[in-house]
Amino acid sequence: MAVIEVAGLGKSYGRRQVLEDVSFRVERGEVFGLLGPNGAGKTTAVECCEGLRRADTGTVRVLGLDPVRDARRLRPRIGVQLQQAQLQGSLRVGEALELYAGLYPDPRDRRELLDEWGLADQSRTPFDKLSGGQRQRLFVALALIGNPEVAFLDELTTALDPQGRRDTWELVRRIRDNGVTVVLVSHFMDEVEALCDRAAVLDGGRIVATGTPAELVARSGAGGTLGFRPTAPLDPARLAALPGVTSVEERGGRIEVTGTGDFADRVTGLLAREGIVVTGLRIREHGLDEAYLALTRHDS
Repeated sequence: MAVIEVAGLGKSYGRRQVLEDVSFRVERGEVFGLLGPNGAGKTTAVECCEGLRRADTGTVRVLGLDPVRDARRLRPRIGVQLQQAQLQGSLRVGEALELYAGLYPDPRDRRELLDEWGLADQSRTPFDKLSGGQRQRLFVALALIGNPEVAFLDELTTALDPQGRRDTWELVRRIRDNGVTVVLVSHFMDEVEALCDRAAVLDGGRIVATGTPAELVARSGAGGTLGFRPTAPLDPARLAALPGVTSVEERGGRIEVTGTGDFADRVTGLLAREGIVVTGLRIREHGLDEAYLALTRHDS
């Protein structure tokens, strides 16, 4: 069952169109990613779902409700972690959770959230004394204090170190396992591959692809790279002429062939026919990083 349905969403600021004919569905219990370069419209799309912005065209339904018209009914059922947020500097961590808990009919246990998000030792710490990573974890905890059915997480792991990011990923999996639907805005490809069941790629205010991370890679035609060192002379132009090969580079006697489809079989077939033995053979399938660049046409 879809808990979020967006159809034909359009949004402009003055003469600048930020979103155009954006449509996607988020199914109950999944982690759904919104990807795209800066300025692609990811945050605006999410804010329309949260009821923070009114769509110019199209329809948005979250849990069957209009986020703007039915805001009073919807807000107790969703959690929001904004890309940019601020609290009063003297407000302590525990006080912030207590304050937010009072806004919901069935809030989470504050001590559990403090433990889950590594904030137990900062319960009495004022907001302005927290590190960037601690502030980020606090905002996620505040998004979850209301025991939401849907959680919107915008640039979740910004300001976290590598270990903190991976710890946070595990907590997001636990959120999903507890039945909460998660919408994750991110520009970290490894994060999307690790967490998202499906994702939509936004570019220039339009969705250019939707699917699982594996489907996005396949759809992009990102392909892979075959690297080797030939033991006999080999003209790179012969490799470049093979179907599916998109580029051939030679550096210090090592050849790197990039392509799509069954290009690797064609390269190894040519080597076999020519009786050329190779060393250091390595095959690397391209992942979501390369797919993202291909889909958004940002390759520099």
